[in-house]
Amino acid sequence: MAKKILLVEDDEVLASSLSKYLEVNGFKVDVAKSYYEAADKTYENKYDLYIFDINLKDGSGIELLEDLRFAEDKTPTIFISALRDTKTVVKGFNAGAEDYIKKPFDPEELLVRIKLRLNSKPSAMQEEPSIKYKDIEIKGKTVYKNGKVLELGEVQLNILKTLIENKGKIVPKEKLYDLMQHPTPLALRVAISKLKKKTGLDIKSVRGLGYLLEDED
Repeated sequence: MAKKILLVEDDEVLASSLSKYLEVNGFKVDVAKSYYEAADKTYENKYDLYIFDINLKDGSGIELLEDLRFAEDKTPTIFISALRDTKTVVKGFNAGAEDYIKKPFDPEELLVRIKLRLNSKPSAMQEEPSIKYKDIEIKGKTVYKNGKVLELGEVQLNILKTLIENKGKIVPKEKLYDLMQHPTPLALRVAISKLKKKTGLDIKSVRGLGYLLEDED
């Protein structure tokens, strides 16, 4: 049976040419031109692979994938985008993408990457192991405190994860700045303050250096 792909691309010419190329090569392709159309299709159908453009007229392909991953949709995903800055690439992978291709690209290259993703062993796409610290547990993009879900924004989640992964060590403030969209000393202090209040963790400020979570006893 032909593998089924959802292509999310608002450039009608590119979407048409890519879908025809992939269909000639044995795939069944559905096309969505917007965030909401794509969301509806993922709800109504099961796909073997997603190909998402990042910039959509009514939203972001990265936000779409984050929402799908939050809903436990682990369908392998490839981003295609004209955006070339490192932060966008990193954000795409952090959202849960398996691959990223920069426009313009050769359709044959995309075909190779699609086959690679579809032929990957299932274990390569299993959920990442949970991270635990005291009464806090992080599974994917969900944070639990004593088994109950904590509502954290993306920046707070990434800061918390970084602090726990480096427990017992001072995490330089510069490293935490890299996790923020508009980093400033004040914005970081506010983010840490909110994180302490929500989690109840004792996140220590090391003056002039960064922040620290003490290692567990």
